[in-house]
Amino acid sequence: MVHSVCPVGLGGRAYSQLFCQKARHLRQALGTCAFRQSTRGTAFTVPRSLTSSRRRQQQSVTCSAAAANISLPSPDGGSIPFNPNPEGSAFLARNKGFLFYSFTLLLSVPLFVSMLVMTPFVLLFDKYRRSAQHFVNNVWAKASTSPFYGVKIEGAENLPPPDQPAVYVSNHQSFLDIFTLFHLNRSFKFVSKTSNFLIPIIGWSMFLTGHVRLNRMDKRSQLNCLKECGRLLGLGCSVLFFPEGTRTTDGKMAAFKKGAFSIAAKSKVPVVPVTLIGTGKLMPNGKEYMMYNGSVTMIVHPPVQPKKADDMLQETRDAIASRLPAAAVHPQLATKE
Repeated sequence: MVHSVCPVGLGGRAYSQLFCQKARHLRQALGTCAFRQSTRGTAFTVPRSLTSSRRRQQQSVTCSAAAANISLPSPDGGSIPFNPNPEGSAFLARNKGFLFYSFTLLLSVPLFVSMLVMTPFVLLFDKYRRSAQHFVNNVWAKASTSPFYGVKIEGAENLPPPDQPAVYVSNHQSFLDIFTLFHLNRSFKFVSKTSNFLIPIIGWSMFLTGHVRLNRMDKRSQLNCLKECGRLLGLGCSVLFFPEGTRTTDGKMAAFKKGAFSIAAKSKVPVVPVTLIGTGKLMPNGKEYMMYNGSVTMIVHPPVQPKKADDMLQETRDAIASRLPAAAVHPQLATKE
């Protein structure tokens, strides 16, 4: 007989019973004739009458595969399967990454010229929101990404009206997050490190659109950044924050910093939580030269109405984490300033 043993000591007796129930369904689907549970583990028994080919296939039925195929929940309500690593050929991913950046650069040149032409009129009639500049950003982001990956939006009905100022907050997985968030069709200013504004064409377009610069190593720059975001909200502009502060290094959502929520509370504007799923596998952090195959899902959650900053932080984080596997979320041990 061939046995594939699945440990059950992952979460106590209740979890063991739940696992065995799921395993029973898998046993029935595989046509097994016997099932036994011991104090050390759970085993699937394959009859001897199976052909050697079928027997080799059954040998590949492992605990992780069973859990992945059944979507076995964990004791804390999440999902066991969590694999932040991209899947596919690294060679093809490098070539796709080269094509993506080449295509993006090709598109950005004429679009940047159009931004330059309209800048005097924008500064005269729409100095702060700069909706025309943002429209060009939208066109550029969508045209750049559409040939390379699809974007699915859930909960679009939760988006505030385009002219209502709000603080948009998202988890941060990849360089592609900004490209993807432009698919929301909302005019917002995002915070980016000062060095990004020096990138030819792309950085210059960020400057023309009025995005907010930040020097992460300078405490004064951080305070000025928060003040500028508060000023923009008071002028009717929306602002986008990644409250983790930087892209994830292990595929897991890190603890949130408090700044975005303090601004929202003081400005009395709602926070719009957005969960991004898939960008980290398309272009992992640290491998920006590669683009794997896949698609992205954005979930827009109901806005969190103004209240105490700590309460807004926790409610927003819970909303974003609710659509991520439990294993993909670091605990919020303490509120970061």
